[in-house]
Amino acid sequence: MKIKISVILFLLSLVSCSKKDDFQLFSPNEELKVYISNLNNSSAFTVMNGADTLFTSSNLGLQINGLSFAEHVSFRDFEQIEVDETWETIIGKQRTVNNHYNEYKWEVATTGPSPQFYEIVFRLYNKGFAYRYKFPSEAIQDSIKIDQELTSLNFEEDYTYWAYNGEKHNVGPVISTEESIEEVRTPFVMQFHDNSFMAIHEAEITEFAPFSLATSTKEQSLGFNISYSKRDKPFKTSWRAFMLGEKVGDLVESDLLVNLNEPIKIPDPSWIKGGKSLWDWRVLGFRTDDGFEYQLNTESHKRMIDFASANNIQYLLIDADWYGDEFNENSDPTTTRDGVDIEECMRYASENNIGIILYLNDVGAKKFGLERVLKQFSAWGAIGVKYGFMQGTLEEKVKHTRAIVELCAKYKLMVNFHDNPVPPSGDRRTWPNLITKEFGHAQGDAKYSHYPETSVNQVLINQIAGPLDFTNGWFALHSAHIGRPKVFEEIPGTVVAEVAKLITIYSGWMVLPDSPEAYLEKEDLFDCIRKMPAQFDSFEVLDAALDKYVSIARKAGEDWFVGALTNREARSIILDLSFLSEKEKYEAILYEDAENSDYLSNKESYTVRSMAVDANTKLVVRMSNGGGHVMHIKKISNKEE
Repeated sequence: MKIKISVILFLLSLVSCSKKDDFQLFSPNEELKVYISNLNNSSAFTVMNGADTLFTSSNLGLQINGLSFAEHVSFRDFEQIEVDETWETIIGKQRTVNNHYNEYKWEVATTGPSPQFYEIVFRLYNKGFAYRYKFPSEAIQDSIKIDQELTSLNFEEDYTYWAYNGEKHNVGPVISTEESIEEVRTPFVMQFHDNSFMAIHEAEITEFAPFSLATSTKEQSLGFNISYSKRDKPFKTSWRAFMLGEKVGDLVESDLLVNLNEPIKIPDPSWIKGGKSLWDWRVLGFRTDDGFEYQLNTESHKRMIDFASANNIQYLLIDADWYGDEFNENSDPTTTRDGVDIEECMRYASENNIGIILYLNDVGAKKFGLERVLKQFSAWGAIGVKYGFMQGTLEEKVKHTRAIVELCAKYKLMVNFHDNPVPPSGDRRTWPNLITKEFGHAQGDAKYSHYPETSVNQVLINQIAGPLDFTNGWFALHSAHIGRPKVFEEIPGTVVAEVAKLITIYSGWMVLPDSPEAYLEKEDLFDCIRKMPAQFDSFEVLDAALDKYVSIARKAGEDWFVGALTNREARSIILDLSFLSEKEKYEAILYEDAENSDYLSNKESYTVRSMAVDANTKLVVRMSNGGGHVMHIKKISNKEE
């Protein structure tokens, strides 16, 4: 899938096996510099971005089998390569991705009578950097156990940070000098000053449990928490990845994580397609005006397939319990429960050009054989799997996740991981059938609802890791929790904000949680969702302030969709439409909160209007308390016409 590749290899002007105590690493534009030193029997590094010092002298290395590799070591066998390539995504924020970096590799060896070593690899991009440790076969004398990461990231001044927090509201803002926390999950977002941001995450999580960070007010530093098992074969750690930006939105736009993963391993990925999906789970119990009640049965599924087929929706997700109680080890995913005829459902869906996604619980997959189950799903005609409630240690979950993805690829199945999954880490480049993950709290999920500020900072924190399945697009906001056993609380927010979330959150599958009838009750607003593409072509943060507001523009062919969200406060923001072509005229359809909309008391009021816009337009848009704003911008003519 590469469309342009230019690779330049060259060795540094160093003699192989020579020793060197200090040297500099540079990004391609030489603005980002990493200074490596091994003076005074201590390995350290300093990072500068332009005139800013990101890290002051910071320890660098591992403790292995009880032996420290951060002191009394030598550096040898330096190599450098430069890579400049452009590759095409299958499903991504952008259609194409530029991957331009300088890579530096050297060996770190102990200085005792029986020297041991590992390799360390740094990659420097213009807007970020990463490093990892590699253990070739020659470095493993018997077995290797990484006991501890001795690296500490030291800072001259305080900073403010936010961090991923599972299915709760994200951590932050926290001032670094005011609170020490022993375990903070990533992505970890830091603001140094008005024009300096950094995010820490990891890329290519394939071998070991994800790391977390430990903050210290005493040393004004960050440390890495790791838990690694013993190895007796060659291995490498995940990349410790650092994304940089002048604005917080730059961190979300970054392609660093995908670039740090290996190229695609699926020979023919033509079957991998993003799209919008209906969902049967939270619709259960909804009663229509004609007396129909949605249940877990084929009759309900056919009704949803009819709606999807008529409204530019590509998929239907059939969630838990379709083959029996998902947590009962006797529930066999290669059979179905009473009322569900999965083969008839598949036949009907195929007849209407709708793909079916099937839920699979870890219990059933392990009891009845993962490959056997996936083979049956494929034989039935399913296009994807939603995998839930994986059990095991974090390291076991990392390995099992990769095994599931590879087996799904074998049977041409896309996959979505739910219920506290392994963090996204750019691995969708290698296995693009890994469509999305529920890396956070979807509205109305986990038996409670979240408030508007959570939706704002999920866009700017969780989404750094990768595509998210948050099941956005609620329309019956005042009544969704009434009569539906799978909707546990009233849902805060406005209906316009719910549409905006489908734009601000990037996901391979846009899973719509409400009933077809709820959407048709607001036909003019739903038309915006109907006209959204199966996948957008771009992702651009127009403006954002953590915890306050965010606005995102996504291209779809020659059209644009712009979504904005605010926290609980009403606000007006200016949308600069200079991303539009200078040569063209456009019509914008604006979907807006009504004057009296409110995320608690008046959630379903909205207005729709249209206006002419072009690349010079600077539009003032208003969002109500906890609300949002949406624009569908359509090209109408060339300015010369």
